[in-house]
Order: sequence, then C-alpha cells, then structure tokens
Amino acid sequence: MSPAEPYTPAKPLSRRAACFALVVAAHAGLFWALVDLARRPAVRQAAEALLVRLIEPAPSAPEPKPAVRPRMPELRAPLPLVPPPPAIAVATENPAAITVAVAPPAPPPAPVPAPVPAAPPTPVALVAARFDADYLSNPKPVYPVGSRRLGEEGTVVLRVKVSPGGAPVHVEIKRSCGFARLDEAARVAVAQWRFVPARRGDEAVESWVSVPIVFSLQTS
Repeated sequence: MSPAEPYTPAKPLSRRAACFALVVAAHAGLFWALVDLARRPAVRQAAEALLVRLIEPAPSAPEPKPAVRPRMPELRAPLPLVPPPPAIAVATENPAAITVAVAPPAPPPAPVPAPVPAAPPTPVALVAARFDADYLSNPKPVYPVGSRRLGEEGTVVLRVKVSPGGAPVHVEIKRSCGFARLDEAARVAVAQWRFVPARRGDEAVESWVSVPIVFSLQTS
C-alpha cells in the first residue's frame, strides 16, 4: 500500500478576486499619474521643445559649384584683301618735269527719251441737217386769208428736231412774228417737210435745226 500524499488545501475564490482587483487598481493609478503629469505646464513645455527639436530639418549639404570651363581663344575673321591701287603711267622723258597721265572720266549715259503720248483722236465734225435742198420739194406755207386782209407780215423762226431718216420729229416756235395765225401756218407747213439728216462722218444722226419762214405780202 502506497504512502499517503500530503493534503494541499485549495485557495479560496475570494482570495483570487482580491489579487486581480489589486492589480487593476495599480494599473489605473499609474495611468492617472501619467495623465496628471502630462497636464503640468513644465512637463508640456519640455515635451514641445523636444518635439520641435526632433522635427527640425537636417542641414542640407552645400551645392557643388559648377566646373569652370577653360575660355577658348576668340577666332577673328581674316581682314579682307584690299586690291593694290591702279598703276599710273609716268612720263620720264624729261627728268626735270614729271607728267602724270590721268584717264578721262567716262561720258555720262545718254538720256532715255520720254515716251511720246498718243495723240487724242480727232473729233468728227457734225454736218448740220438741211431743209433747202431742191430735190426735197418742200411746199411753201399757205398765207392765211385773214392775215392777208389785215396786212399781217413777219418772220417766224421754228426749231425742228430731225430724225436720222430726215423726218421732223418735233416742231416748236423759237421766235414768233407777232401774229398767231402766221406762226401756226408756218408750224403746220414745216411739220410736213422732208430734211437732209445731220451726219457725223458716214453716220446719220438726230439733230436740231432752225428754220426761218418769211411771210410777206409783196412776194406772196
């Protein structure tokens, strides 16, 4: 029969709980002491100074100076070659007198004649219209009976517009003789006449012509 084991009494549960509470209280007291210490002004200033010193940038290394390149000698352009002056002929027949022959200057260029402007075309003269040609056979105006009875006489000047075909296009009284019957008789007669049209060169053109009509009792 084995010998009997010694009896070890179990720790009570209340003792374990007391140990755990003691450990928690110690940690809480340490945390509260740290918080109180951080609130003090002296400790805060020391911490801020330490933080500023820690974040100060490290001094930068000096920048390397650029290497100085050796200066190259300047290249100068060669001077232009100046041609020697022309030789001057010197007459040496007489040693006492030296004659220098100088070439005469070149004659100036001949002036260029200015262009002659073209002459303007000569205007073609206008040949006036005619009414006195024999082949026209224009009848004389009829002398009004009332004018004969009253002895009315005078010269009527008519202004007639003649077409290129020779017909009177428009007849108007340019100067009256003083009697309306004679003026009207002259106008009616000339309105039935034929004319030689005016011409400019070989072309017949329209023009105005003055026609005098004489009323006289002695020649009628």
